Order: sequence, then C-alpha cells, then structure tokens
Amino acid sequence: MSEQPVIMQCTAFCLAQSFDISALAKLISETTLIRIIKGALMIEDTHAWSAVFAYGAVVHWNVSAEQQVKLHNTLLNYAESPLASLEEDNFTFELDCPGTRIVEDHIEIDSSDPMVLFSLSQGMAQSIKLASFETNAITTINNTRYIPKSLAESGKINLSRHKIAQIRGQLFLTKSDIILNYDLLDTPDFFWEYPEYENYYSIMAKYLEIAPRTHVLSKKLETIHELFEMLADEQKHRHSSILELIIIGLIAFEIAMTLVDKVF
Repeated sequence: MSEQPVIMQCTAFCLAQSFDISALAKLISETTLIRIIKGALMIEDTHAWSAVFAYGAVVHWNVSAEQQVKLHNTLLNYAESPLASLEEDNFTFELDCPGTRIVEDHIEIDSSDPMVLFSLSQGMAQSIKLASFETNAITTINNTRYIPKSLAESGKINLSRHKIAQIRGQLFLTKSDIILNYDLLDTPDFFWEYPEYENYYSIMAKYLEIAPRTHVLSKKLETIHELFEMLADEQKHRHSSILELIIIGLIAFEIAMTLVDKVF
C-alpha cells in the first residue's frame, strides 16, 4: 500500500517596505541555521523553512503559526515602514512528488531541496509584494476619485492650494515607491547564477500571473500620473489667476492715482 502524501501549509506575507537583511542575518544566525542567498535569507529548521527577502516579504514552508509570529516580530524590529495592513497568501504543498505543478493553490514539488523551495518562494514573494503595490495604487485612486468628478461637474477642483499640494505629495509617494521597486517584479538575479532552478520560479510566476498583473499595475500608475498632472495644472491655473488679479489691482491703483493727481 502506498503512503498517503503529507500535505503541509505554505504562507507568504508582505510585512514592510524593506528589511535590514545584514542585521537580521547576524541576529538569527546566533540561534538558527540560515543561508544568505543573493541578499535574502533562507532560515532552516527541522522540516520547516522561511525565506526572507529584503523588500519586506517572507515565505513560510511548514512553519507553525506560533513560529511565524515570533519571526515576524523579529523582522519588524529591523523593518522600514511596516505596513498598516499585512498582505497574505496561503497555499498547501507536498514534497517528493512525480513532478512539479500547482493546482488550486496546492503545490506538488518533485524535490525536498531547500533551493527549490527558495526558487518557488521568489515568485510567491514577488506576488505578495505586487499585491501590496496593487492595494496602495487602488487605495490612492479610490481616495482621489472625487477630483475628476468635481472637475467634470463644476469645471474646477474645490480644494485649497494646501490640500491640493498634500494630495499631489501622496500621489507622488505612491507612484515613486512603486516605480523605484518595479525591478523587483523582473526575473530575480539569483537565476543568472542558478539557471537550473529557474523553471520552478517560472511555474510559480505563471500561476500567480505576475506579468499580466504588473501590466495592469502600470495602467493604474498611468491613472495616478494623470491625476497628478491634473492637480499640477489646477495649481498652475490658480497661481496664474492670483497673479492676474494682483496685476489688475496694481493697474487699477495706478489709474486711480493718476486720476486723483489730475483732479486735485
């Protein structure tokens, strides 16, 4: 009789904008076996692994909820800009299968090599980071949806210059954060040195639709850019209007002074 497959849990999180990998490696290596792989950490325990990436993502393979929380607390102590709302994705998996495939969030893996798990983790970590970008972009667009509507209805944006400047700043931060990290969504450099593992990453990246989601995200960024340009034009218009009023006021004052001088 064949053995029943052992089905385990795999969870990916995006916790922050970034982690200090060097400091984490120094701290965690004092008590736990780790590998430092191309700026990421692979933390290994008995039949449990966690892959930690510098851009704020972590992927757990067969790690208990208690151990996850414990590691997250450590990671957040060395994190920049922790997320107010965590991104999370859940899978099940089994090792040493006839082949590698993913069906309905269940991963069958043809090996138990930690480097294979790390390669799959690369795609999962990119996906959860992309989810964070998507949430950020959608939230920003939803929070500023009233601006084009106001412009269409009244021909102007009923906001103070200070408020417009604040919104422009938020749009710029959202756009710049995503663009500066956009290269994270490319094929990781790890596979230049270890091409034999790239197929595992490709299977995961295709399943999680990283390429089409990245394309949709770029469209959302275009929307943010258009809002940014709209607000910039509105600020320029208001500034020009104020200058025109000042010039008209000065001309009127000069005419009045000339009339007073001639009369008196």
